[in-house]
Amino acid sequence: RDTMRGGKMLNNWKMAEIHAKNSPKRVRELEHWGAVFDRTKKGLINQRNFGGHRYPRLAHVGDRTGLEMIRTLQDHGIHQGIDIQMECTALDILKDKSGKVAGIVCMYRETGEFIVFETKSLIFATGGAGKAWEVTSNSWEYTGDGYGMAYEAGAELLDMEFNQFHPTGMVWPPSVKGILVTEGVRGEGGILKNSEGKRFMFDYIPKKFANETADTEEEAARWLNGDKNARRPPELLTRDVVARAINAEVKAGRGSKHGGAYLDIAKERSAEDIKKKLPSMHHQFKILAELDITKEPMEVGPTCHYFMGGIKVDAETTMTNVNGLFACGEAAGGMHGANRLGGNSLSDLLVFGNLSGIKATEYSKNIGSIPKVDDNDIRKIIQGATSILLRENGNNPYLIHEELQKNMQYNVGIIRTKNEIENGIKEIDVLKSKFKDVKAPGSSQFNPGWHEALALRNLLISAESVAKSALIREESRGAHTREDFPSEREEWIKYNIINKKGKDGKMETVKILRTNPDKELKRIAHSKLDELEKEVKIDHDKLKVS
Repeated sequence: RDTMRGGKMLNNWKMAEIHAKNSPKRVRELEHWGAVFDRTKKGLINQRNFGGHRYPRLAHVGDRTGLEMIRTLQDHGIHQGIDIQMECTALDILKDKSGKVAGIVCMYRETGEFIVFETKSLIFATGGAGKAWEVTSNSWEYTGDGYGMAYEAGAELLDMEFNQFHPTGMVWPPSVKGILVTEGVRGEGGILKNSEGKRFMFDYIPKKFANETADTEEEAARWLNGDKNARRPPELLTRDVVARAINAEVKAGRGSKHGGAYLDIAKERSAEDIKKKLPSMHHQFKILAELDITKEPMEVGPTCHYFMGGIKVDAETTMTNVNGLFACGEAAGGMHGANRLGGNSLSDLLVFGNLSGIKATEYSKNIGSIPKVDDNDIRKIIQGATSILLRENGNNPYLIHEELQKNMQYNVGIIRTKNEIENGIKEIDVLKSKFKDVKAPGSSQFNPGWHEALALRNLLISAESVAKSALIREESRGAHTREDFPSEREEWIKYNIINKKGKDGKMETVKILRTNPDKELKRIAHSKLDELEKEVKIDHDKLKVS
């Protein structure tokens, strides 16, 4: 219910169901493999509140849950004897004459050597394309490689207009600009204030969430102290709501000095509590920004954080329309609809990563021998990559990337209009022309300029897909906000938007009708909380964290 409501009912219903039913199993599996989660005094896994969740659900390890997952999965993989190709970048998918996956061409970043992996199936878990924007929480490798390679292979991209701008990325100082301030800060009591010192989120509570959200500071404080009869603070509304609220305060002239809002945890929690529950946040900003969050507020604003859209997959197998190509996590679209709830990304990875592995294995066993690779296809991919090094003159890849980021930031950002999006598409076309003559000087051995140039194709495909989808969806829903269409429009709940490569090589952007949900799933998603709680006899006392 929470996932569907958070996604503004545009989620793939089946994916949301699979996710809800299987997340607890995957968390227990992680624990079995060695993950050490925070515990309550009774020894149970401690579950944290995040925006949009009715109950405290998020199993966590302080504020570094992702790092603990990486450690656990790496250790487990090593013990399983999995062979990992370090610093190896995929360039393009190989298919046989019938269109089935036959392999993939990759390049070792350190040496520049190429390698071909012949395989029956591929799983893309390549993340998003946040580096298409100027201000992003994403690291350097989020360049839409999975989107670009899948698109070129004939797969469809779904819901690409829905790009989540996390409401709390650092806007100052420059040393930490774009770095994420975890939602756990607000979950532990952090409050948002404008330049006038006003706690402004009470002014931005949507009608849909009014019955579940505190409308006074007194009630919000009671909730924080464990009062089961109090409603949640408005700072824990869904990310799209909070991001738009901060943006509105800035536009109204009430923003912080550097164009954001103030996030204050120091007045709500003791220094000891903050260091215990948010150790990474405290240490990170103390070292990188000389900012002590136990004493002073953070200056935050929306930062491009996550793609709800991605490669279109079958909900029950995660396979794309390209036989043998599977996708999961942020690389895949559909699970989160128009907006992702905090915490649902990590559980999405666990649930659909597991499913992808199972179904890719089944597929590989069923098709027999490895499909035959065409050597000409391999040569074409390698020649395309090396031509960037061999041409005498050309355009600087860093400058093209910088122009793309500025274009997306200002024309296809958090608030969009028809004119701005159309200007953005025109600029992307110009940059695509420049990319045809991109040049990276130097050799193939650890050449960052070459790596930047190779990533540009995928960034441009991702950016074009976002812009064209955003232009077609003439409404505001979830993380997609159109200033010229400020409300949700009922007719648009029927459609998803997909992008695919046309026969002429150009991107085609079309609306497709959504699959009708199972009646029971629809009933649950639209039911009131008290009705559902009566059905399952929720004991709120047992949900309290101790």
